[in-house]
Amino acid sequence: MVRKAENGADMLDREKSKDVGALAELWPFVKPYKMLAGAAVLALVLTAAVSLILPMAVRRVVDNFGAKDSHILDLYFMAALGIAGLLAIGTGLRYALVTRLGERVVADIRKAVFGRVIGMSPAFFEKIMTGEVLSRITTDTTLILSVIGSSISIALRNFLIFVGGLALMLITSAKLTGMVLLLVPLVVVPILTMGRKLRKLSRENQDWIANSSGNASEALQSVQTVQAFTHEAASRGRFSDVTEESFDAARRRITTRAAMTVIVIFLVFTGIVGVLWIGANDVRAGEMTAGTLVQFVIYSVMVAGAVAALSEIYGELQRAAGATERLVELLRAEDQVRDPANPVALPRPVRGEIVFDNVRFSYPSRPDTPALDGFDLSVAPGETVALVGPSGAGKTSVIQMIQRFYDPEAGRVMLDGISLADMARQDFRKELALVPQDPVIFAASARDNIRFGRLDASDAEVEAAARAAAAHDFITALPEGYDTYVGERGVMLSGGQKQRIAIARAILRDAPVLLLDEATSALDAESERAVQSAVEAMARTRTTIIVAHRLATVKKADRIIVMDQGRIVSQGTHEALVAEDGLYARLARLQFTDGQAA
Repeated sequence: MVRKAENGADMLDREKSKDVGALAELWPFVKPYKMLAGAAVLALVLTAAVSLILPMAVRRVVDNFGAKDSHILDLYFMAALGIAGLLAIGTGLRYALVTRLGERVVADIRKAVFGRVIGMSPAFFEKIMTGEVLSRITTDTTLILSVIGSSISIALRNFLIFVGGLALMLITSAKLTGMVLLLVPLVVVPILTMGRKLRKLSRENQDWIANSSGNASEALQSVQTVQAFTHEAASRGRFSDVTEESFDAARRRITTRAAMTVIVIFLVFTGIVGVLWIGANDVRAGEMTAGTLVQFVIYSVMVAGAVAALSEIYGELQRAAGATERLVELLRAEDQVRDPANPVALPRPVRGEIVFDNVRFSYPSRPDTPALDGFDLSVAPGETVALVGPSGAGKTSVIQMIQRFYDPEAGRVMLDGISLADMARQDFRKELALVPQDPVIFAASARDNIRFGRLDASDAEVEAAARAAAAHDFITALPEGYDTYVGERGVMLSGGQKQRIAIARAILRDAPVLLLDEATSALDAESERAVQSAVEAMARTRTTIIVAHRLATVKKADRIIVMDQGRIVSQGTHEALVAEDGLYARLARLQFTDGQAA
């Protein structure tokens, strides 16, 4: 279980939540709704104050049981009913305001985290599983919703009741209150000592939940491969192991929290029973009235209940503090690829000149293996250049560098004479159209998948692009034509159909630079010819870079670049390279003559 071990090590490396102070990181999200938060606090204070007034009314009722004038007793009962009504209204108002605030803040957090992550460069996703990111956006924000929408307000209300109740207990009977205060250290010690352990277990539990989500996401996204290799049992076992680890962490957290609750409540109520015994003797001795004792008892119960609630809520706050830390990690994650503070604007119209100037680059996950090593390439505006070579030669790396998914360790990549690192990525990427090796199809209609290339395109433009990519016929044959839902990752389409939709998307974008990474690898011969014609028509008016293993697709390129181990080993036209009898000629013989000498 390599992943499990890695995750365990990762959890040990992560900074542990030291206290609930981590929740202060939520303030920037609460700040825009200060009025709503203020109204919620006001309702909370009102309910706490009304709760503290109620025992006084009860005392008056008890002390006037023997009064000759029943009118006074009736007034006190009416007052008690009025207080109860205020309490009900205040509680309902507090719930509505606090819950709305929680939902609003969590929605903003989710949008902020997603907005941050969606713009991260691919290097970020080499170090974290997509499923774990989704877990943080869903599970962790749900914990925060619970805290903002419930726990914090309950904690503040109980804190006010604790402080107010303690003060009123002191006014009611200083002697009995002094005895109660002797119990406070006995209650606080287990809260502090066991709270530290609970905080650590809460963070560990959340980490295992995220790992479980990541594991499931990875397996479900590759379900056909899992089933094709009869890997279901192993995948179930792996997911079961991770889920059991998550359950085990949760079990330890629950046990610790339950033990803390038992200890605190037992100590509190044992103390109250002792104090009541003393108070009952004082009533018998005539040192206080029965109503005073009842008032003191009610305040004691309220204070004890507040302490018990606070001990439980403290655990919830610690879990939310851990969740907050995890979300803040994403919000503050450093991207290796950043836009400059003062980006240079790309001059329009874009000519499409691309230059690699002595570029050296290694992927972050393979720092000792250069993907490009002293790579120099100049592509003139409107030129069609094909990159060929064995697997691992660095062809796709060139495509990724042009899009600035990564920055070179040395050298520069330039578009129209301006370094990509000096421009905003959004600015120059608008001028690029990509057809990736593995076409990405979204869970939407065929029309929406093509329109992804240019959101303001009309239906007529979408269909024209589909015709140019030889996709129109198969799309119109779908049950609902262009409005047919193609399923998650395009599961309803064949590999060639996905590829043609991806090509139509690039055609629709109509960008001055066209990047084709094995764009026709999944097409049959007839479709390939049709798409090749479309690509050739596009290539006449824009800079085109083609990555291909199938040399038949690159014969008509203006220039063929032969790459090996991150370097250019030769370049020229198809005929010239074949005549050189080098690496290209060997690749050509393998593809066109089954490896025999021509």
